Amino acid sequence: MMHISWKKLAIALAILPFVVVLAAWIGFFNVGASSGHWKITEWFLHFAMRSAVRTYALAVDVPETLPRHAIQPAAGHFARGCAICHGAPGEPRSPVVTRMLPQPPDLAGSVGEWTDAQLFRIVKHGVRFTGMPAWPTQERDDEVWAMVAFLRELPSMDEATYRDLAFGETLASPEGDAGPLPQALADCVRCHGGNGRGRGPAIPVLAGQSEAYLLESLRAYAEGSRASGMMSLPAIEAGPQFWPDLARHFAALPTTHASGGGDPALIGRGKEIAERGMRHAGVPACLGCHGRQDRSRFYPSLAGQPERYIAAQLGLFRAGKRGGTRFGHLMANAAKGLTDDDIRALAAYFSLSAAPSATGTR
Repeated sequence: MMHISWKKLAIALAILPFVVVLAAWIGFFNVGASSGHWKITEWFLHFAMRSAVRTYALAVDVPETLPRHAIQPAAGHFARGCAICHGAPGEPRSPVVTRMLPQPPDLAGSVGEWTDAQLFRIVKHGVRFTGMPAWPTQERDDEVWAMVAFLRELPSMDEATYRDLAFGETLASPEGDAGPLPQALADCVRCHGGNGRGRGPAIPVLAGQSEAYLLESLRAYAEGSRASGMMSLPAIEAGPQFWPDLARHFAALPTTHASGGGDPALIGRGKEIAERGMRHAGVPACLGCHGRQDRSRFYPSLAGQPERYIAAQLGLFRAGKRGGTRFGHLMANAAKGLTDDDIRALAAYFSLSAAPSATGTR
């Protein structure tokens, strides 16, 4: 019977790393994607990936309900950055993708294999050695959860529904004008609508905002100083040469008109905070900056913005996860003293209030 001494085993283990490095140096390992993996290698890689996702997903705090109100912008992002590899209803995957190693899965048939927490983990952090990127910013879990909500709807989504969510209406380009500006505008319209009033409760109203504020926001998104995985990509793709044109276009659109309804007590509380602030909590009166006709052109109008959008942005300011524009720090300080109830009240009030002016002038 062969006996291997501890000394020989230690020597073999010490030499092994050098043998591996030598094999890599001489090109023994075939890194070509055409030949595929050995079966044992393929099994091990998938085993390691699934195990890692399962383990790290244990630390994910899953919301009680997924934000299905936000699947429209998630669909727009999916169409822009995900469908080319994973396919979409009515849009088969690119033939190039079938030659990737590993091949990206058709998500409509595979999302059911993962829990919400595991999908969140994959979407937010990506997967190494697969081409699956991390979410463009690690500060916007709300956007990641919106994508998870969209993925949950994907298996039962037909082509018409998907195309409406992802692309919406299209703007007719002026005759002979097929350049990059119409394409950049079309990317905006797919979420913000041709009227600039947004296509869902998670999307802000751009119509009637000042050019200066819109331009500042586009610059902040592109530079990453205002975090958004959904907005950074179209802002970068449009490029600074078209930001002024896009800002001018949406600023010139008619402002939205708020409709009635809502909880009178909640709206009344929001109005009180907006008009008087809360001195004990260090919260100034919102209308001191946002409600004046002569407000700074860098202060947005909040009147008529979707209730859920306002609540989400105030939550981001309070958590220190929104900024980038030159006065963002003022809102971060103002939002620190707001409770969840305060935020709900302000969101209800501003969503139903009328804009005092289309744009700031000062």
